[in-house]
Amino acid sequence: MIGIRAWAAWSPEVSDPEAWRAWARAPRALASGEPPDVRFLPALQRRRCDGLSRMMLHVVEACCDEELRGQVASVFASRHGPFGTTVSLLEHLAVDDPVSPTRFSHSVHNATAGLFSIWAQNPWPSVSLSGASETFASAFLEARCTLYRVADRPVLLVVADEGCPDAVAHLDALRHGPYAIALLLETERSAQAVTLEWRTGGHAPRPTWPDGLEFLRWWLSDEARLELGRWQWARGRA
Repeated sequence: MIGIRAWAAWSPEVSDPEAWRAWARAPRALASGEPPDVRFLPALQRRRCDGLSRMMLHVVEACCDEELRGQVASVFASRHGPFGTTVSLLEHLAVDDPVSPTRFSHSVHNATAGLFSIWAQNPWPSVSLSGASETFASAFLEARCTLYRVADRPVLLVVADEGCPDAVAHLDALRHGPYAIALLLETERSAQAVTLEWRTGGHAPRPTWPDGLEFLRWWLSDEARLELGRWQWARGRA
């Protein structure tokens, strides 16, 4: 069983908990916009953040207080990673423009995990992953396995995507806006805990927004179960 101790989410037009509860009651496509402010970061780290890192660290700061931040294991997940940075670097290469070594070093999937560990002075294990359409479920499963290995501490799960740049927009089947979600998970057996199962039957239909957002919508509702593809979450005691 997995307890959700705290959560935070961000999108350009939906940022505070009440706005997300309203969104969960009437879900809609998310708008595009600028990444959030991250003034809580030291200036040097702030300059190193791209849009995806800003989104992820913003929800981490909202979800996990300072004292706990340095004590959690973590899982960072993104289907496309820092795609905006990657495409921009490729466009510079295509016309023989110089490429920034700093931007290049932060164009990889685990860049945000590294920034988090430095900012939070966190030495605990961290995993960065991508799993195509199964990214959220894969990250949740990884977080569950991490909880099993480090049962004495919570696990921070962060999932985010900034949408695909125009040059590769055809890769984004959902055409969604930028979003980030942080969940602080712990081992718990209570009515507020959830289970995750792999179903061997047919695939449940997927929503028209990313799975992480559908999980958040479900968590903020009173529905008993959530099915995404072959993955199923359920509330209540084991």
